[in-house]
Amino acid sequence: MAQGLFCSLLIGTIVKTLGQQLSMPFLVTVGAYASSMSGPAMAVAIGYALQAPPLVLFSLVTVGYAANALGSTTLSGAAGAGGPLAVLVIAIVAAECGKAVSKETKVDILVTPLVTILIGVGLSALVAPAIGTAARSVGDFLEWATIQQPFFMGILVSVTVGVALTLPISSAAICA
Repeated sequence: MAQGLFCSLLIGTIVKTLGQQLSMPFLVTVGAYASSMSGPAMAVAIGYALQAPPLVLFSLVTVGYAANALGSTTLSGAAGAGGPLAVLVIAIVAAECGKAVSKETKVDILVTPLVTILIGVGLSALVAPAIGTAARSVGDFLEWATIQQPFFMGILVSVTVGVALTLPISSAAICA
């Protein structure tokens, strides 16, 4: 997941910022394109890590897009903060379901992408907005607590991110 995030959102942000600083609109455009593909890139990276077969891997592009887009909203339709977390959870489930049916029928080229995409996008519609709401709530709480006690909350957030950096998860996705 971290590699997908790095190769899309982080590189896109760097290129876009460079384009803005150097007054180069083409770089701004390239950076925006790269950043907008963070959901699909994370989902494919997750599928790759799970050793998904090609049809599952390519189907995860659609799943990642849906999970990131729907996880970036809340249940009420407001802006959420759960896109990367939704991609993580949903891409794992969709990839495993796709792997389960891969090479099991003579019409694998139809069945595998269909199962992967329907399960992934269906789960995205059902679960991703709730993940976005939960992530937004955690973010709102941290913001409120930081305003109340900036010194102690600064320490707590720093320690938490420090721990996240040592785990096999994407600390960049958590911070985003």
